[in-house]
Amino acid sequence: MKAFRLDELEAERAANEGAYLQFLRERNMSVGLYALDAGAHDPQNPHSQDEVYVVVSGRASITVGLETTEVARGSVVYVPAGVAHKFHHISEDLRVLVVFSPPEA
Repeated sequence: MKAFRLDELEAERAANEGAYLQFLRERNMSVGLYALDAGAHDPQNPHSQDEVYVVVSGRASITVGLETTEVARGSVVYVPAGVAHKFHHISEDLRVLVVFSPPEA
């Protein structure tokens, strides 16, 4: 079993001074913690893997393809491989669990 604590993952991500921390990588998936502070710009480009976002905290909008929705704690968003997507209008510091399948390259 592998078990993780969000507060410890957030501390490790912050210590590494990056917006993204991959903390689990297996044969069929990878999982990471993505952080964008209020007012930040999301620099993502489309990925070659399917993704699931689970919002742990914060508030923002996300556009996937041509669709936009607001997200907050408890929101879950699926992003198909190859589709443009961005978080924007980040009004509260955003922390998101990201599941890639297959694992992120």
